[in-house]
Amino acid sequence: MKKLISILLTLLLVLAFAGCGAANTDSNPESSAPDLTNVECNIYGIAGPTGVGLANLMEKAEKGEGALKYNIALAANNDEIIAKLKNGEADIAAVATNLASVLYNNPDVDIQVLAVNTLGVLNVVAKGYEIDSIDDLKGLTVYSTGQGANPEYIINDVLKNNNLEVGKDVKVEFVAQPTELVAKMANPKAEKVVVIAPQPVATNITVKVPTAKIAIDLNDEWEKAHDEQLTMGCVVVRKEFAENNADAIAAFLKEYKASIEKTNSDVEATAANCEKYKIIAPAAVAKKAIPNCNIVYQDGNDMKTNLSAYLKFLFDLNPKSVGGKLPADDFYYGVK
Repeated sequence: MKKLISILLTLLLVLAFAGCGAANTDSNPESSAPDLTNVECNIYGIAGPTGVGLANLMEKAEKGEGALKYNIALAANNDEIIAKLKNGEADIAAVATNLASVLYNNPDVDIQVLAVNTLGVLNVVAKGYEIDSIDDLKGLTVYSTGQGANPEYIINDVLKNNNLEVGKDVKVEFVAQPTELVAKMANPKAEKVVVIAPQPVATNITVKVPTAKIAIDLNDEWEKAHDEQLTMGCVVVRKEFAENNADAIAAFLKEYKASIEKTNSDVEATAANCEKYKIIAPAAVAKKAIPNCNIVYQDGNDMKTNLSAYLKFLFDLNPKSVGGKLPADDFYYGVK
């Protein structure tokens, strides 16, 4: 009888230790985390603010330290990104938010927006004028790019919300290329010039023309008049890739968010990566431009709230600017 009791006690102890071992294994999240290092993820960006958030992730990928097998590159222009999304070469891409809406409405491309990465990037830059507020633009001629596109719509809205009428109170003349804004500012014969330029062009002007200075951030002006934030850049994903790789998307978003957080906390290192990967060059310009680029990370409901409001703003002015109609709820990844 004593022997039987001894055997039973021994069995109970064995089972108890086995149970503890199982509990310890289950409590360790790493034990059940899938190995994603062989999941290939092709990402494309474009030079400028929408690509800045990728800079630190590109360094991580180059070192082979990413959670996924990242292939990250810059495209020459939006047309190249559109083509790569269409043919499946690109899984994820950093683009302008209105282009994301246009792509969503394109029957040949099935995409969702993962996160907003850039707020407003337009700045008033002045030479020879003391510009402290939008009201100081009254009676002046202002040069800008983006006629019939986002910059024009934002400029008109900011002026309107400051009780200034385009053509009557402020004359806005549009040029074809941002480089023309630099040339106008750098012209030694022009002692007084005001332009509205996107980053990093605005910063580049102040580097080339020491007497020029960034006077106003239009992102700040937008937020004075609107409840939602101005959302100009985002990352999108091919819906098929997202549906087949939910764990990979979660891993990417975690690393992308960290990359953006480093963008704002370690500007010097990010600027060096921007030069290295030709997102903004040289590093000296990138270092000055990044704090003015309004790089953010927004996903989920915050993304939907701000982005849907901005797309509605664009749609009301020009439906074609967002692809003819506003995206449905399935445009916003992870939002139900």
